[in-house]
Amino acid sequence: MYIHTYKFCFLIPGHGTKGVFELLSGWRRTRENLPFKDRVADAYSDVMVSYTMTSSLYFIAFGMGASPFTNIEAVKVFCQNMCVSILLNYFYIFSFFGSCLVFAGQLEQNRYHSIFCCKIPSAEYLDRKPVWFQTMMNDGHQHTSHHETNPYQHHFIQHFLREHYNEWITNIYVKPFVVILYLIYASFSFMGCLQINDGANIINLLASESPSVSYALIQQKYFSNYSPVIGFYIYEPLEYWNGTVQEDLKTLSQGFNTVSWIEQYYQYLRVGNISATNKSDFISILQSSFLKKPEFQHFKNDIIFSKAGDENNIIASRLYLVARTSENTQREAVELLEKLRPLSLIQSIKFIVFNPTFVFMDHYGLSVTMPVLISGFGILLVLILTFFLVIHPLGNFWLILSVTSIELGVLGLMTLWNVDMDCISILCLIYTLNFAIDHCAPLLYTFVLATEHTRTQCIKNSLQEHGTAILQNVSSFLIGLVPLLFVPSNLTFTLFKCLLLAGSCTLLHCFVILPVFLTFFPPSKKHHKKKKRAKRKEREEIECIEIQENPDHVTAV
Repeated sequence: MYIHTYKFCFLIPGHGTKGVFELLSGWRRTRENLPFKDRVADAYSDVMVSYTMTSSLYFIAFGMGASPFTNIEAVKVFCQNMCVSILLNYFYIFSFFGSCLVFAGQLEQNRYHSIFCCKIPSAEYLDRKPVWFQTMMNDGHQHTSHHETNPYQHHFIQHFLREHYNEWITNIYVKPFVVILYLIYASFSFMGCLQINDGANIINLLASESPSVSYALIQQKYFSNYSPVIGFYIYEPLEYWNGTVQEDLKTLSQGFNTVSWIEQYYQYLRVGNISATNKSDFISILQSSFLKKPEFQHFKNDIIFSKAGDENNIIASRLYLVARTSENTQREAVELLEKLRPLSLIQSIKFIVFNPTFVFMDHYGLSVTMPVLISGFGILLVLILTFFLVIHPLGNFWLILSVTSIELGVLGLMTLWNVDMDCISILCLIYTLNFAIDHCAPLLYTFVLATEHTRTQCIKNSLQEHGTAILQNVSSFLIGLVPLLFVPSNLTFTLFKCLLLAGSCTLLHCFVILPVFLTFFPPSKKHHKKKKRAKRKEREEIECIEIQENPDHVTAV
């Protein structure tokens, strides 16, 4: 539960800050000479539709993880917390943060300071004050008679994107290098996807540089050809003196090196030529002779006796099994466990097998299969919802391609970065699906719905409109991952790797790959030209008709 708390703290800000930055960006794009109510309405109409859709996808993906289909309690609790946080964050953006914008708009309209809430002095008064006072009380508009209609254009990130980056990334000489970069990215991703390993490694669950890690490394280095010592527990009274029962026990332990009081006792009887074919002789010799020997006294803890009147009974016992395996110890140990457990249900001897490492093997076995199924259903629902919710099919098509490329890139690169498929990495892959949609969807839909004459101009406008919010959110998300580097845990470092790759791949697609690929792939913008020409021709015809109907009317063009 410790690591899932860490995941919760670092995953939810990725979506929450995205809504804040997008709404703030939409607010800044509005004209300052409008009433603040109109500005808030324009900002909400510009941002909240896409944010509502992405929040719904988040809620669906993690809602499936919180459903009864998930049989891992820690994952279920984590997904439940994520669902509650997504709802609270959505209503926070929709209500409280919007109220803050209204308050900021009132202050700005009445020329009050946004921090100190006092009237901003006139320019003549500020010129007579020190520089520090001018800096604190400056609102950026005191040198003009009225507010600029779009001061957001002077934001340093907005200015950099508009004046420098947009021209550079859409340059015809840059595009071939971007295509080569994407081919390299796709090659490494594909190579990594072919080398995926499961997470059945106990080292990943231990604190880094701890004595347990040293033990696990030495065990894997020198004794990796042997399985863990498996405890074989017989939990019901059994007729150990019966020949049939003895054969059944030999069959169950076949193929193992056994450390067993039963074998040692049988050998002791054979060497001493002692007959113990009935219950009383078997238990009497066992207690009075065999367990009294110094070399066999350590077996006392392996046998549980019960006395009913004058008669003793063996109600439970245990023995230990060790199997010889190949170098792939973890996988063969899991397969061995899967073979032994069903035998306890079909054999006449009731037993259980256990080793402390089986807890981690079960954990990983469930953590890999269930999240994969959940992510598969989540992706299917995302595809269905995007087909019904979007307003342009090509935007949906590009969104699917982008999310798939980011998902496969994170999967392949994290494998090359020695990250196994454990519960942390798979949950991060599910989160990457939502994170990619959250950032790519506004950019793509703004592009496909744009009415400019060229694709290049459309992608420039899309980056100019959403690039600042995307860059601010991803940057703050990546900076927030830095504390994970100082946590002495391998699972936490795995979380850092996966989230770093998710943020980096999303940033690469939003600012490098999509702006280039969208300039020479569909959708075409020729139909927008035809529509504009038709509208212009229709407007000219209407003007001519009006002039003909009013010959005395003088029109100045």
